[in-house]
Amino acid sequence: MDPKITIHDKEVLSDNWYTLRKITFDYQRQDGTVQRQDREAYDRGNGSTILLYNKARGTVVLTRQFRMPTYLNGNPSGMLMETCAGLLEKDNAEDCIRKETEEETGYKISHVQKVFEAYMSPGSVTEILYFFVAEYEDHMKVNEGGGADEGEDIEVIEIPFTQAMEQIASGEIKDGKTIMLLQYALIHGLLN
Repeated sequence: MDPKITIHDKEVLSDNWYTLRKITFDYQRQDGTVQRQDREAYDRGNGSTILLYNKARGTVVLTRQFRMPTYLNGNPSGMLMETCAGLLEKDNAEDCIRKETEEETGYKISHVQKVFEAYMSPGSVTEILYFFVAEYEDHMKVNEGGGADEGEDIEVIEIPFTQAMEQIASGEIKDGKTIMLLQYALIHGLLN
């Protein structure tokens, strides 16, 4: 641990869905002075996300589902278009994303490529998200997806990559992980 940081107290504020803690700590600033700070950190575990793409058709598979936090912050329907994702729970990142892909999209994929990992909201959430890409083909479809077995209500959407990029510009796609993976596909020529 960094000697510039001394944690004095960790108080659990909520342990309902995941864990919200208030952390009291001393932080040694760049000028050498020590400052006492309080921060709240939400621990929901780490996760994985994946962009499924079909190079021959120039398409991607996304999902659409209700997201309460977006509804509370002005999304009129609360529906969000996004890449398939899930919490690791006890799995490693690759096993998690294979399982989530089949549950949410109905595609059983074997080869996945990890492209990077990132903290998505480091000011308040502890989560690291592992980002993957994988090619899909029709023969990999083993069920309808939708996450019903997990109590989810997910719509599976296959759209042209060019349309997905247009939907970023129009604001139809607003999910950060999805934008990052679509831009990764553009930069790296996955669908050109």
